[in-house]
Amino acid sequence: MAKILLIGNGAREHIIAEKLVYSKAKPTLFAYMKANNPGIAKLAEQSVVGPYSDLDEIERFATSLGVDFVFIGPEEPLGYGVVDVLERAGIACVGPTKELARLETSKSFTRMLTEKYDIEGSPKFKVFSSDDGILEYLKELGSVVIKADGLAGGKGVKVQGDHFETLEEGYTYCKQVLSEHPCVVVEEKLIGEEFSLQSFTDGKSLFHCPVVQDHKRAYVGDKGPNTGGMGSYSCGGLLPFMTEEDLEAAKEITDQMRDALFKETGTLYKGVMYGGFIITKTGVKLIEFNARMGDPEALNVLSIMETDFVELCLGVISGNIHKVESVFASKATVCKYAVPEGYPEAPVADEKIFLGEVPKEVKYYYASVDKKEDGVYMTGSRAVAFVGVANALEEAQVLAEDGVCSAQGKIFHREDIGTAQLVQKRVDHMKSLRSE
Repeated sequence: MAKILLIGNGAREHIIAEKLVYSKAKPTLFAYMKANNPGIAKLAEQSVVGPYSDLDEIERFATSLGVDFVFIGPEEPLGYGVVDVLERAGIACVGPTKELARLETSKSFTRMLTEKYDIEGSPKFKVFSSDDGILEYLKELGSVVIKADGLAGGKGVKVQGDHFETLEEGYTYCKQVLSEHPCVVVEEKLIGEEFSLQSFTDGKSLFHCPVVQDHKRAYVGDKGPNTGGMGSYSCGGLLPFMTEEDLEAAKEITDQMRDALFKETGTLYKGVMYGGFIITKTGVKLIEFNARMGDPEALNVLSIMETDFVELCLGVISGNIHKVESVFASKATVCKYAVPEGYPEAPVADEKIFLGEVPKEVKYYYASVDKKEDGVYMTGSRAVAFVGVANALEEAQVLAEDGVCSAQGKIFHREDIGTAQLVQKRVDHMKSLRSE
């Protein structure tokens, strides 16, 4: 019987814990979390709470358990170099080394790789380490996106027309980024529809999951500030606004980046490459890569994954992922998050969230919560994710809505995720772009 350590405490890790425990391998699960997620703690034989920066303690815990491998869920411990520490101790990991995790932790690193290795789908961009020349480049592009070079919890990207209006405001944000980060990336603004492709890799081959569309904006109708993701939907195959050619383009870009990472570092990337893509009138473009599964997108794909998850993890570690069969149910999925009032800019924290009569057909996963003696408390970010799975998207949407409405507390959610009206808006937008 395998022993597995899971690092992470979000909804993404809650469903990963579930997939590991329910594997035919019947492993014993252990967890290292920075807050007490009651869903993960219930599934784990033993769990401890501590900071992700305490690499010595993580190594000590993993070593004392004699685990067969460690699965790293969030980007934070990857950025600290937890894989490097564990691998030096002889412990296998599903997750990239600190150098390879720069795929996510450094926007400039990834963009420079697209340029150096002629990877398809990159927008026009420049990387600046000082404000010299920024205003001139902003004027050259005309309409821009500005990205902080480093982890920012999904909130470090500012889009002209959404988060600021004038180039002077953009210039001010660039200077703010440079006061907090080593670099700022300035890119042309792309118009289109976004989608996520999550791919497991052993550094040589790729195991692709179904595509998902996330909803970053806080409020109904794609209004409000960016968040870590208010919810998402998938259709088991292509999204309604996509073509097979769009999907193949994203897979090709992912494969080119996988190859570039090995050429650049001489090390095989073992873990998840999660690409954010956008379909424009001139084809599929790369927005960014992340070095772990998406949250909420992991909940969509793992809810319908029929491939044994432990077998997939062992394929990543052993370099034999090409032997792992990709099997997913042909179902639609919708995920909706209950989040604290005021999220993301001024969220209430240390408030209880109550789960009422959650419909039995709906799965729920704890995220940014902390289990205390007198109940489950929100910690200021997304609190609980509710997932509906059904044959049709609208059915899955109704299930997810029923689930999230069963929660009580100082919370809100986006009612429109997965609805026919919002999806048709995406379809019409893409049809209009393709006809230009």
